[in-house]
Amino acid sequence: MPTLTVQNLPGAVVSVPAGATLLAALQAAGHDWMHACGAKGRCTTCRLEVVGGLDSLTPPTDAELRYRAAGRLLPHERLTCQTRLPEGEVLGRVPRATMLPHLRYDDAE
Repeated sequence: MPTLTVQNLPGAVVSVPAGATLLAALQAAGHDWMHACGAKGRCTTCRLEVVGGLDSLTPPTDAELRYRAAGRLLPHERLTCQTRLPEGEVLGRVPRATMLPHLRYDDAE
């Protein structure tokens, strides 16, 4: 099964079921993840900095392309509510701007 590892969120090695978004997989695994718009692709709060495996993810959605064009989503960032992982492994990080205050993050780069 495809795997997402969030390197600055301890214990976040998540199996991503077929057809599930990264956000759905994170939530199903019990991880609290910022998503202000309710997973509708209307904000960028659920973004993930992709460190490795970017090519394994589904192509950017229209919402992601709009945010990229507006300078609100970098080329190495993806919205977890829009992105799926059909196969392979992805390594990512929670961006500092969207870290939840009640969670403990590993600040090591």
